[in-house]
Amino acid sequence: MSFLCFFVIMLSGDNMRLDKYLKISRIIKRRTIANEVCDAKHVTVNGKVARASYDVKVGDVIEIQFGEKLTKYEVLSVQEYATKESAASMFREIK
Repeated sequence: MSFLCFFVIMLSGDNMRLDKYLKISRIIKRRTIANEVCDAKHVTVNGKVARASYDVKVGDVIEIQFGEKLTKYEVLSVQEYATKESAASMFREIK
């Protein structure tokens, strides 16, 4: 693998669509549900209503309104794939 190819692969992991991040990190079970929640304007990132296409970056604060319950998460890492065990390390729940 050439250095340039390795560099491009490293850059591609820096951000990800919001709906995909919610699914990969297992905050929301299915990507279609994550997309619907975003479309219903129940998701904010850094205090602003976010669309499913928003590029999530490390340090972003995601808030999701589930009925009466508001949950907040800080993005710690963005990974293309995550196992069940490693998915929990992608974010930190803020209370």
